Amino acid sequence: MKKLGIGYENYKEFMDLNMYYVDKTLLIRDLVDKGGKTTLFTRPRRFGKTLALSMIRTFFELEYDRDGNVVDNRHYFSGMKIEQCEDIMPMLGQYPVIKLSLKSAKQPRYLSAFFMIREEILGEFDRHNYLLNSQKLTEKQAVDFKQLLSGAAAWKKEYDSLRAGTDKDNMLNAEIDRISTSLKLLSECLKQHHGKNVIILIDEYDVPLENAYFTGFYDEMVGFIRSLFESALKTNDALEKAVVTGCLRVSKESIFTGLNNLQVNSVLSRNFGEYFGFVQSETDAMLEHYDLSCNTGIVKDWYDGYLFGNAEVYNPWSVIQYINEHIGAPDKLNKPYWANTSSNSIIKELVFNADEDVKRELEDLIAGGTIEKKIHEDITYGDIHDSEDNLWNFLFFTGYMKKVSERQDTEHDDTYLTMCIPNREVRWIYSNQISNWFDKIVKSTDRTELYKTIRNKDADTIADILQELFKKSISTFDSSESFYHGYMLSLLLGMPDYAARSNREAGDGRPDIILYPDGRKDPAYIFEIKVRKKFNEMDDGLQEAFDQIRDKRYEDGILEEGFAGVVSFGLCFCRKSCIAGLYKNMS
Repeated sequence: MKKLGIGYENYKEFMDLNMYYVDKTLLIRDLVDKGGKTTLFTRPRRFGKTLALSMIRTFFELEYDRDGNVVDNRHYFSGMKIEQCEDIMPMLGQYPVIKLSLKSAKQPRYLSAFFMIREEILGEFDRHNYLLNSQKLTEKQAVDFKQLLSGAAAWKKEYDSLRAGTDKDNMLNAEIDRISTSLKLLSECLKQHHGKNVIILIDEYDVPLENAYFTGFYDEMVGFIRSLFESALKTNDALEKAVVTGCLRVSKESIFTGLNNLQVNSVLSRNFGEYFGFVQSETDAMLEHYDLSCNTGIVKDWYDGYLFGNAEVYNPWSVIQYINEHIGAPDKLNKPYWANTSSNSIIKELVFNADEDVKRELEDLIAGGTIEKKIHEDITYGDIHDSEDNLWNFLFFTGYMKKVSERQDTEHDDTYLTMCIPNREVRWIYSNQISNWFDKIVKSTDRTELYKTIRNKDADTIADILQELFKKSISTFDSSESFYHGYMLSLLLGMPDYAARSNREAGDGRPDIILYPDGRKDPAYIFEIKVRKKFNEMDDGLQEAFDQIRDKRYEDGILEEGFAGVVSFGLCFCRKSCIAGLYKNMS
């Protein structure tokens, strides 16, 4: 069996280490035939964008070894599908390449983020440092290239030595301007030296933008990225092709201003759908290779269901992780692998600000339903709170929703999608991660009034407070007592001077929750919980709770432990409704 490439994103490493590689090399052909001058691919995280860029670079790059000899990368594509494309193969190794990843710009301050991008760009200058000895550059190109590369460390040292003030600000602004046009300079020098236009590859372009939005310097970062992209991708006569990747398409007006040669390929686009994620035949072949064909149905149920253009694909990250954990252990339990691969900060913020309608729609989706929403691809982080439609846009384009069907509003030219949750893995994320976010909202709510009503033995008000708290939460329609048991326990854990315990022995049984007092003169409190699926059965549920308190002698058991007194409540839940009653021992 071939090694699985978990954690590997370099195409050459896949080949050199003989790792299992799902052949996506026809992406190269389609880029040539169907791509634009600049092609932006937006796909969810962990769907193979970085590996795809590495494969594209390996194919096109005119590469040199340490001795200055041209590197022949032809063997990296031996036996691959692209090898059969006789009109494309002559392009192998024919272009100078500039490659950047902006993921390192996830920093707490603008200057830190700028300097990380600066270091990434300077790293590309250093990778092409043979241009320092080129006799083909113009005098100005040679001077500019040498100043930018050789003077970088000296500039940083001088900048750090200055105290805050006008001189330091001016020095920084001049450096920002210089770095903003640096990719164009490098492109021109490479073209002058090689006599061929340049291919530019930029990965995770939207990471610095999302980070800047949450850390408070969005406008500064937008301005810098806009200048960088305009110089490299718009006014660059040395550009042959560019490929840019990210999770979201950020509005043209904010980043890609005037970039008329940009072709956006999102999950809604018709072309390139099969190149990010695994199609059915690829997944079947991979499972067969690792002797897991018997688990095909399970893998499909959990990790399939994404629709990119006309191609239905599996989540590649989850499939690989699943295979890795199930080799030799096909009966091992399934789990979500995609849930913790990103902070989901944007979605979390939108969910925290959701109203009752959004919560009901999320509940319907978790229950297996669909929703119809207006979808637009032009997104700006600065406007995410302007409309609730933005929540559904972010959920859809980041892989948390799947298109079922679409329609066009001809009057307003708006696109409406009917959407559902794509698979069990994502449903787990909704049921657990998103519901946990709502639970945190509830737990951060002041529960002083709830604790006061418990001490006052006011059962009706307890029920009212619980219902209000449920409105701030989200239900997964879990009808088991354990759901409400855990929910109630989390609320009671913060009651001053009391310790909440679950399923402790008392009398002849185990009450659901007991609040034990710290002081010997205070009473203990018992909560017995029941659940009903129909609202008209809730009174019977409450009576069942009372009967259990009596028949199992819960109060007697508490008193036998030496507590001064005991107060018992019965609770019955049905969805987000609650009734409560004070048990009174009539014996």
